[in-house]
Amino acid sequence: MFAEIITIGDEILIGQIVDTNSAWMAQQLNTVGIRVQQISSVADTTKAIADALIVASARADLIFVTGGLGPTKDDVTKQTLASYFGCVLRRDPAVLAHVETIFQRSNRPMLEINRRQADVLENSEILFNDLGTAPGMWITRNDKIYVIMPGVPFEMKHIMQERVLPRLRRLSGRLPIWHHTLLTGGIGESFLAEQIADIETALPGHIRLAYLPKPGLVRLRLTATGPNLDKLKEETLLIASALKKRIGDYVVGEGDTSLETRILTVMQQAGLRLATAESCTGGDIARRLTAISGSSSVFEGGAVTYSNALKVRLVGVQPHTLETHGAVSEETVREMALGAQSSFGVDYAIAVSGIAGPGGGSPAKPVGLVWIAVAGKHATIAREYRFGKDRLVNIERAGTAALLQLWQSLINDNPTIKEAQSQI
Repeated sequence: MFAEIITIGDEILIGQIVDTNSAWMAQQLNTVGIRVQQISSVADTTKAIADALIVASARADLIFVTGGLGPTKDDVTKQTLASYFGCVLRRDPAVLAHVETIFQRSNRPMLEINRRQADVLENSEILFNDLGTAPGMWITRNDKIYVIMPGVPFEMKHIMQERVLPRLRRLSGRLPIWHHTLLTGGIGESFLAEQIADIETALPGHIRLAYLPKPGLVRLRLTATGPNLDKLKEETLLIASALKKRIGDYVVGEGDTSLETRILTVMQQAGLRLATAESCTGGDIARRLTAISGSSSVFEGGAVTYSNALKVRLVGVQPHTLETHGAVSEETVREMALGAQSSFGVDYAIAVSGIAGPGGGSPAKPVGLVWIAVAGKHATIAREYRFGKDRLVNIERAGTAALLQLWQSLINDNPTIKEAQSQI
């Protein structure tokens, strides 16, 4: 069973907002055995919406539409749908009463334009919106199902979870879908593909392998589709085991996890503490760690030592080191890491200093040069990296490289972590 998602709104097309609705909906549909084969964003015009509906209905069993259900003139979705389905709009008494209650609670006057929120397609089933004024609608025509929902994310999610997904689970014709993901780090996509080419070639037709790269990391996602979910799980586990054996130490984690989560998990289990001293990354590593719930059990804190003065004052870098070798050097990041480890009283500390760009480089130290050090239990390891000229990409790549370097130190220093890693 295939689905298509259509998001409506000029604000998406001009980049004013990011379409997060489609990604969330696709995840939810996947859990109930419905595959999304197309996602489209279209303008708030009658022609754009109608054309998208015509194309979607020719290739999908279910069509999901979000956005454009407001009462103002620029929201034309309902009128376009009425024309598309050859019906009229009717004012639903239950929805109208709900809208009136919302306005009464907030002590606001209710205009005719607000009452139009209760206008729904005559041939639709109402998907009640407890959290807002625009209801969703469920329409069946020519064996196709159309699900119309508001574009406000929390309203759409509520309608999907409470009204739509329970109905979808009762539909026939759905095939179980199973995903199994491996997170790899420190190996490029092309090198990874070359190492596992024979395993990928031998995959059965109902199992696909996808490469999902981002700076410094590659996710390998196995997707299996078939009538027997238990068999799908068994098959993908066997293939994942073969992949892990082939890739070896480049495997960081298994399942829907992140590098930061994996690091925090193993450090928490081992009773280890972490701190950071960041220059060119400006606190981005600390942000990535503290975005994860429970990070306080591992992460002690960090210092953004952007200036040389703060490198000296906060993490104990010697002025002579800066004068002799400069801020972007092996010597400086070693002292930053050791200083953070000592000052914060932690087991491990990450230090980063580099030239993020686009300016500030020189022939000796070009834009993209980054030094990273990790102070661990037994040693402080410093490495040089050369990234590109894009500032934001350099910051992301430096953060990931630092976390991967920490990960390797954790594996090398702690036999229990190494043993547990070999068992995943």
